[in-house]
Amino acid sequence: MSLATPAAQPEVSVLVPAKDEAENLPELVRLAREAFLPLSYACELVVVNDGSEDNTAAVLDELARKHAFLRVVTHRVQRGIADALRSAADAARGRVLVFYPADLQYLPADIPSLVAPILAGQADVVTGAKQGRYEKRFVSWVYNGLCRRLFGVSVTDLNSVKAYRREVMEALPTRPDWHRFMIVIAAAQGFRLAERPVPLYPRRSGKSKFGFGRIPVGVLDLLSVWFQLRFGRKPLLFFGVSGAVLFLAGFVVGIAALVERYLYGVGFRPLLDLIMVLVISGVSLFGFGFVGELVAGMREELRTLQREVDRLRRQREGV
Repeated sequence: MSLATPAAQPEVSVLVPAKDEAENLPELVRLAREAFLPLSYACELVVVNDGSEDNTAAVLDELARKHAFLRVVTHRVQRGIADALRSAADAARGRVLVFYPADLQYLPADIPSLVAPILAGQADVVTGAKQGRYEKRFVSWVYNGLCRRLFGVSVTDLNSVKAYRREVMEALPTRPDWHRFMIVIAAAQGFRLAERPVPLYPRRSGKSKFGFGRIPVGVLDLLSVWFQLRFGRKPLLFFGVSGAVLFLAGFVVGIAALVERYLYGVGFRPLLDLIMVLVISGVSLFGFGFVGELVAGMREELRTLQREVDRLRRQREGV
């Protein structure tokens, strides 16, 4: 029997954020049970009711009474997938975590292929590459292309189901919607990546929670992640160079204005306004850079303290 129980420690925990998925959850649990039973390692299913307004809570209560391998976490209001994954990870007991949606577009039968490279010690993060036709394919293609170009990550699909070691989740920033950038953040921190094909199926019931209105938010998040990964620890590198370029441009324009005024006797008032804008902008960016350096230094100190707390906690647990 490879289904986790309250007394049996699971090796793999499947984390499932669920928002208004009452119709899909019974089938998801049934398919997960069928997928877990033949495995040589114990698995558990951790479902997060993320502020559902349908019958999800009652369905989960009934399923939890029937299946010991199912654990339920409840959010009183919708907090999003990133927070749901964090709450599920806190409740999970496995050393390998798997992010799986509740809409049955991915079937639990494919979970073992995602987990296998991690259990074999070949990877720290395994992402699924969607196979088959699906909506928003063009949007996904553009998003993945931008990520590969900006971050230099070679996997083909960054926003899919994925399996990862618990340490990867602990290393991720707790920011809304940043679960979509788990792969690039993990790669930037030196975790090993792998990819496995995963079939994608049409949603059986319910409706998608993602619309085209999320595209601008995704683009802004993408730029934010890129900036933090590239300049988060050295903000003066960005603001200082930008400020120096603007200040130098203002200086050059100022020299040109002096030459025109005193050699040719020509005054041009808008040129003075341009000089002021360039110089003030350059000095302001330098100021932002210095403030950013102070913030980055404080963040490094907090990380050092967190590592020390984690080390002491591990020592205490090992005693």
